[in-house]
Amino acid sequence: MNRYEQKIARMVAGTDTPADFILADAKDADMAAGISAMGSSRGVVTSSAYRPRGAYLNDIRAMLEQDIVDIMLVSASNLEILTREGAFEGSRVQPAIRANDTSELWRGRASPYTTQKSVPFRSAALSGAQARLGLYSLTFNGDAAQDAHALECFRNFREEAHEHGFSYFLEVFNPNEGRIAPQDHGVFLNDMIVRTLAGLRQAERPVFLKIPYNGTAALTELCAFDPRMVVGIMGGGSGTTRDCLELLYQAQGCGARAALFGRKILDADDPLLLVQAMRHVTDGDLLPDEATCLYHETLAGKGRRATRPLGADRRVTEACLLDGPVRAEVAG
Repeated sequence: MNRYEQKIARMVAGTDTPADFILADAKDADMAAGISAMGSSRGVVTSSAYRPRGAYLNDIRAMLEQDIVDIMLVSASNLEILTREGAFEGSRVQPAIRANDTSELWRGRASPYTTQKSVPFRSAALSGAQARLGLYSLTFNGDAAQDAHALECFRNFREEAHEHGFSYFLEVFNPNEGRIAPQDHGVFLNDMIVRTLAGLRQAERPVFLKIPYNGTAALTELCAFDPRMVVGIMGGGSGTTRDCLELLYQAQGCGARAALFGRKILDADDPLLLVQAMRHVTDGDLLPDEATCLYHETLAGKGRRATRPLGADRRVTEACLLDGPVRAEVAG
């Protein structure tokens, strides 16, 4: 078994420790925003403000070689390239594909999809998939017909996944239409997740969840409801380095046991150094502020200057984190 499979096995057995926290690099953004998802060019010679596909693939290769993350989530097309060249041979990192791409994900330049009704859609076929694991996403908006249709598509996916011996983790987004008040997103999401999973036998259930961080109360409630259910969080926007590390710290304190970050890693001055800092936090070696300072020290030791000065990068700026234990520090 690779590292991810070993960690999941311990979680199922109830013998896991904080060191078993699962980190995933979400390099599937090409299925969401196309060219504009590749990150800024940062000196790469290109006719666009964004990097080409080759540079994005190089980032994936470097992350695999570093061997800290447990899962590498990619598009089926990029996995085909990486598999053909043997990038995962002998690797302890689990490859995974984005198994569906609902319209809410379509956030390309000048696109209005993110605020429209989320329409279920799936590009990837499971037959011939070059990974045994994938991400399936749902968005509930409190519209009975819309949400029932999404759940019917989810049922069809589960049947196909069972047929092909394909396991999945379930991503559930916050409502995106405005029908549910933002302050109610956490409780609404918790109830919809539990309601959805209640009708599934163990063999049909996701290996773990990936959800937005809606504050400590909501996440603690969901994690405490069923300790056998492995809850993970998504990263959201880029934010500061402290935002990234604070999100990990607070979520783990609430009972989360996995994190899948995309833009937070992609947009870092040094993604590999950031992942090292993330692991320091989840392993309990460093607090978020300490890990932020170490990140800057190590970056400076490599002769590089961070985009944000240390003072600014130590700040917690994301609203969802301000109900946690950093309130007084942020206010100061």
